[in-house]
Amino acid sequence: MRPKTLLELAGAPASPTHLSDTVVIVIDAQREYVDGKLPLVGVTPALDEIGRLLARARKAGAPIIHIQHRGRPGGAFGPDTAGFAIADAATPAGTEAVIEKGLPNSFAGTTLAAALANTGRKQLILTGFMTHMCVEATARAAIDHGFRTTIVAAATATRDLPDPLTQETVPAAEVQRNALAALADRFATIVPNTGAILD
Repeated sequence: MRPKTLLELAGAPASPTHLSDTVVIVIDAQREYVDGKLPLVGVTPALDEIGRLLARARKAGAPIIHIQHRGRPGGAFGPDTAGFAIADAATPAGTEAVIEKGLPNSFAGTTLAAALANTGRKQLILTGFMTHMCVEATARAAIDHGFRTTIVAAATATRDLPDPLTQETVPAAEVQRNALAALADRFATIVPNTGAILD
């Protein structure tokens, strides 16, 4: 028998969100993950998917917030490095907010909660990098702030990781699958791609 998520057991709605009442958040779509110290598996198609979602969101007039990770100078995501820059496909447009963070959770020590409160919207679409790290941390925190979250799987990506017990390599595809499955249990509705988002 197919197992059920906690959301299913609670009778929570399984339908994806509508752009008309949602805030789109793009997390750490930065060059560090493209051609920097932490290149991700599948980052180029994920950025293309982010670009498609941004185009739809802008057309619909949905608020868009870009999260940009700031690391230490000279290190990964250092503000003095090329890796800090937002990748071309996800470049902010017009007056779209850019909020810097220093921790995986985009709410921690930032103005994100206040910015979201100003929109009056209680639903989020999360995209960006890495799936198992900052996307997951932000989705888990969003529930504490009273938000309902949708994650576009094709607009996220991650990397190979070492198994802490065996030191064997856990392929990025497996890390991605497991992260999305864990989030779908309680913290987010997972949709395959931008086409599943409703206007």
